[in-house]
Amino acid sequence: MLKVGITTTIPVEVIYAAGWTPVDLNNVFITDENPQALVEEAELAGYPRNLCAWIKGIYSTVLKNSDIQTIVAVTQGDCSNTHALMETLQEAGIKTVPFAFPYDRDYDLLHLQIEKMMSFFNVSWQQVTEQKERLDRVRRKVWELDRLTWEENRVGGWENHLYQICCSDFNSDPEKFDAELDEFLAGARRAEPRREDLRLGYIGVPPIMGEIYEYLEERGARVVYNETQRQFTMPFETADLVEQYRLYTYPYGIFFRLEDIGREIARRQLDGIIHYAQSFCYRQIEDLIVRNRLSLPVLTLEGDMPNRLDARTRMRLDVFLDMLR
Repeated sequence: MLKVGITTTIPVEVIYAAGWTPVDLNNVFITDENPQALVEEAELAGYPRNLCAWIKGIYSTVLKNSDIQTIVAVTQGDCSNTHALMETLQEAGIKTVPFAFPYDRDYDLLHLQIEKMMSFFNVSWQQVTEQKERLDRVRRKVWELDRLTWEENRVGGWENHLYQICCSDFNSDPEKFDAELDEFLAGARRAEPRREDLRLGYIGVPPIMGEIYEYLEERGARVVYNETQRQFTMPFETADLVEQYRLYTYPYGIFFRLEDIGREIARRQLDGIIHYAQSFCYRQIEDLIVRNRLSLPVLTLEGDMPNRLDARTRMRLDVFLDMLR
């Protein structure tokens, strides 16, 4: 079965409709036995030091996995560095398929982008719609996992992050992922409610150091809202595939995202927000707007390489939790 790499969440229904297997390159990179070595390999190849580690990791991940000879790269609505990533991968012989989320969420432009992608993979709207119905059945179970996190307090922040982020490609096997979800949900429903006294929201790109969730819970706080990861699950009921990817907030700018964040702050009764920004990412600038628009206390964290939490970050988290209390 042919594999196609993806650089972020895209209309994955198109890929499954074509009988191809999508592979989220971010997830393969960060779960590698030595992700930092992948970053260093990209730097040895010529990628600059002052560039996002995710981009460098994706570059080396593609070259390391010879069974991935095609990637779909988001050229608008994710990372501006993806343009150069595409070009360097093309130079290495990788087929690249561009996809763009229109900045203004224009329905017709998004419809056109999806149809261009469908044309490349040679699939029809009927085939794509069938895959949407298939994947939505899995997504609904992840919505339930999220509800068990914030409403019944039976799921930890890391598990909430993990299962939601996997909805970018459904771990390349929706049926297997569905079965894993069933098993996890069965255990979660039997679990005793958790008793952390602080309820936090995590906004921004997913963290390059995953132990942040465990560290917070050791100190009596728990993330009950993962903004971007939740968006990967397409958390809204609509039969229209184009509308589904219009409602998906991540690609469309900070103001549209803040509308969703504000709703979830109120619904989940959050005490504070952690805003994660990746080093050398343009989204760091948006922190100014986040702080102006949100009424809750906000701690901004910056991550660079896929390492463990450093002492400075641990100390800042400790101070933030003390301040909230």
